[in-house]
Amino acid sequence: MELSTLDVSFIIVFFSVVLGIGVYVSKKSGKNSSEFFLSGRTMPWWLLGLSMVATTFSTDTPNLVTDIVRTSGVSGNWVWWCFLLTGMLTVFVYAKLWRKSNVKTDLEFYELRYGGKPASFLRKFRSIYLGALFNIITMASVTLAAIKIGGIMLGLEPWETVVGAGLITVVFSALGGFKGVVYTDFLLFFVAMAGAIGAAFYLVNIPEVGGIEALIAHENVSDKLNILPDFDNTNVLITMFIIPIAVQWWSSWYPGAEPGGGGYIAQRMLAAKNENHAIGATFFFTIMHYALRPWPWILVALASLVVYPDVASIAQAFPDVAENKLGQDLAYSAMLTKLPSGLLGVVLASLVAAYMSTISTQLNWGSSYIVFDFYKQQINPNATEKQMVAVGRMATVGLMLLSALLALTLQNAFEVFDLLVTFGAGTGLVFILRWFWWRINAWSEITAMFVSGIISIVLVKTSLGHILFDPMTGVFPEWANYPFVVLVTTTIWVTVTLCTKPESDQTLRAFYKKIQPGGPGWAKVVDKAILAKVDISHPKEKWSVPAGITAMLLGVALVYASMFATGFWIYGENTNASIAAGIALISGLLLIKVWNSLKEEIL
Repeated sequence: MELSTLDVSFIIVFFSVVLGIGVYVSKKSGKNSSEFFLSGRTMPWWLLGLSMVATTFSTDTPNLVTDIVRTSGVSGNWVWWCFLLTGMLTVFVYAKLWRKSNVKTDLEFYELRYGGKPASFLRKFRSIYLGALFNIITMASVTLAAIKIGGIMLGLEPWETVVGAGLITVVFSALGGFKGVVYTDFLLFFVAMAGAIGAAFYLVNIPEVGGIEALIAHENVSDKLNILPDFDNTNVLITMFIIPIAVQWWSSWYPGAEPGGGGYIAQRMLAAKNENHAIGATFFFTIMHYALRPWPWILVALASLVVYPDVASIAQAFPDVAENKLGQDLAYSAMLTKLPSGLLGVVLASLVAAYMSTISTQLNWGSSYIVFDFYKQQINPNATEKQMVAVGRMATVGLMLLSALLALTLQNAFEVFDLLVTFGAGTGLVFILRWFWWRINAWSEITAMFVSGIISIVLVKTSLGHILFDPMTGVFPEWANYPFVVLVTTTIWVTVTLCTKPESDQTLRAFYKKIQPGGPGWAKVVDKAILAKVDISHPKEKWSVPAGITAMLLGVALVYASMFATGFWIYGENTNASIAAGIALISGLLLIKVWNSLKEEIL
């Protein structure tokens, strides 16, 4: 595919602006570690919210959505739409708690909530486990998508894409730090949205597709339009809807959707001006991420079923693509090759924007773990600010290099998604309850983390998984695999919790005094402190969790109803769209009332 002068000019200007921002903020970002990783905790909610949305655009997300839609239909997206419940819980319950903690990374929380050697071990281990291992896998998935886009649209070899995209991103990330990431995310958000919407509008109306009405009526598409799964297909209903909504959202750790908040979402909450801005940022992100942004990708995925009905047709159209990179997810890139000059440049820039935003965030977040939670804790407790920034920049380069090498060996975006979700199965409940149940200790998290990983590996890599869950000969149906991991993991970590010593009174009282989590889960600690005449409660601080959960449920109704309304409007089902919009409006009005009762005025 040949790029016009206009396309190339747009891309060059875009790269120049992004790198210019990185250079411009590099001096201030390198001033100290707080500036490099949290921008001095001065960020407003709207900028952080836009940054979260831009970060989760990613190059692998449209590929993942395309893979899901082509394989399981629009309703297959419930495997990640379910994480809206996690997001809303973070907005109305955990965002305030994270910002009050005033930690530099969410792993620093461990030595605030727990004590002794187990807490220290947990913090150091998770810094490598998440900051390096999981982070590298996530970035490799994003880079794999870039490889496929480069191969399909520009005819680039995998190594050429990795070197070209990775080099610019790592230089920008190492220079600009967190401030550079957030500032450029503001630009990247608008470029990425324009590219996604522009591509969807044009591709649905190309002659091969024939417009939205012809698309919806096409035989390859008509059976994949339902937003909810087929309730007559028990296996699909359980796998794609019931398990995600009933179990997956609260039980699994997944980057960007951690139960109770965490990762780069927590990093942005910690960088906010105050608690109100932390809540506002996560609320804005959650609405955009689930209600509006997926539909342009879904439309392109549906249109691709008309132009490229199967993988064989993609392979025939693009014979130079390596066999180990072929898959349903390639259809998104394949469709983009049909864009006209000008729009093509915008879309390519938007994909570059998505890649840079996600990778730069992952690099800054991952290196913050390595610096604060491993280097300073384990190697050099007396490290100067200058040394920590230097190590952060070196870690940024190292993480980029390792993820690029791994990306060259991967094949499919959904496989990585499934791996990450399953590997973290059963750990989520610990992250949710550790703020509100005093009895949870460091051993609870250590146990959950190791048991979940070990069971997942055993079921995937050994014959036991086939004996238990093989669809033809297994003892249990295939859909029971994930709930099984959750049940076993949860049972073991709860048992270990009750069989090990609780955290010391000193640790528990210090945590309660700082965070004020409230609720019956801390009643024993508060009562004991009162008897000891130790003041740990703030009289004006009320337990806001019940109101927070009410706000969460209303927020979920608002976003899901908005998502349905958007889909029905696109499908031309105006009556259903109006009903869904009405539900969204009512939910929004009730949410405002509850929000005011929480006295969390964001604006």
